[in-house]
Amino acid sequence: MGPLVPDIITNELNLIVALLVGVGFGFILEQAGFSSSRKLTGLFYGTDFTVLRVFFTAGATAMLGVVAFAKLGWLDASVIYVNPAFLPSAIVGGLIMGVGFVVGGYCPGTSFCGASVGRIDAMMFVAGSFLGVIGFGEVFPLVRGFYQSGSLGDVTLPTWLGVSPGVVLIGTIVVAVVAFIATGRIERRVNSSAQKTDWPVARHRLAAAGLILVGVAVGLMPSTQDRLLATAHDGSFQRAHPALTMSADEVAFRILDHDGSLLLVDVRPAATFAKMTLPGAANIRTDEFFTQASRDILSRSDRQVVFLADDEREAEDAAALAGELGFARVAVLKGGLREFSATILHPAAPAGALSGPDKDTWAFRLDAGPRLAALIKARGGAKPAPQKAKKISGGCGV
Repeated sequence: MGPLVPDIITNELNLIVALLVGVGFGFILEQAGFSSSRKLTGLFYGTDFTVLRVFFTAGATAMLGVVAFAKLGWLDASVIYVNPAFLPSAIVGGLIMGVGFVVGGYCPGTSFCGASVGRIDAMMFVAGSFLGVIGFGEVFPLVRGFYQSGSLGDVTLPTWLGVSPGVVLIGTIVVAVVAFIATGRIERRVNSSAQKTDWPVARHRLAAAGLILVGVAVGLMPSTQDRLLATAHDGSFQRAHPALTMSADEVAFRILDHDGSLLLVDVRPAATFAKMTLPGAANIRTDEFFTQASRDILSRSDRQVVFLADDEREAEDAAALAGELGFARVAVLKGGLREFSATILHPAAPAGALSGPDKDTWAFRLDAGPRLAALIKARGGAKPAPQKAKKISGGCGV
């Protein structure tokens, strides 16, 4: 899923990029005044809402980029690490951090920013943070049960609300614009100095409208994945780009011959795959072709990929999608698993006497059928779908 990680930004380069981003992030925080506890605590007194605006701007910008890049096919969103949610401990932790924010005037990120420019209060906040981490580590066995209670898993807003990421993006931008308007009015009323400052209303309205329009355009933009899936399922496209086929006899022979260049990919649902599949087959559904883990498997030039499904049509959909994604050596099992079962596993007796090649084929099927049936019964080394790699990340925003 290029051109982002890992096609351009490799694991080694990732550390350098992280360092440069961190330095730039700290510089921006300092320039925005976030090294001062007065600016941060101004949020709670209604005199300065810079912190809220930065949080909303950062969230909306990041969400806009992730949704846009995912829809363009530049980013595999499945590899983005999502911290598991434990609701009760998250609420208590949020309250503790909120009190610390008000009392100390910093959050972990901004405290390091203030300490780096020599602010003593920020240094004390950093020292207190380290003591808090050490103390929590010591008492964790006593609070483990509460900490891990109310687990929601790696839930996200789109999955929790049952809507698309684009809808959440639009909603977040609208909420951000409303928050900007409301806090601006509060700020001008509470802060007397702000009342003397000319407020460029027209420009702010234009910027807000433009931001909402960009959010709507990205949120409703059809994704590359949906377009490719629709193309792959189109019958006229498949007729114009017919898939190569591999007969049941050839597949059976290559399985028993332990042909390492053959890769069988079962595109059926996991529950169906678990009941029966061919020896050595991997379960990769068509909607998983877009993940980096699946692309690494399917794009190997030393493998002949053969897609399996109950019937040939479902496998043809997978082959068409694979072709659109640039996977060259792909084919489908002719007639699907149903024909494989009728031809190899339970072959019907010939109507009359056989001779020549037909006799050899029948002898092969009589020999291969029981051997393959035994392998299938023993699961024959069937493999689950490739695990989706997750990038470990964390920390707070500012």
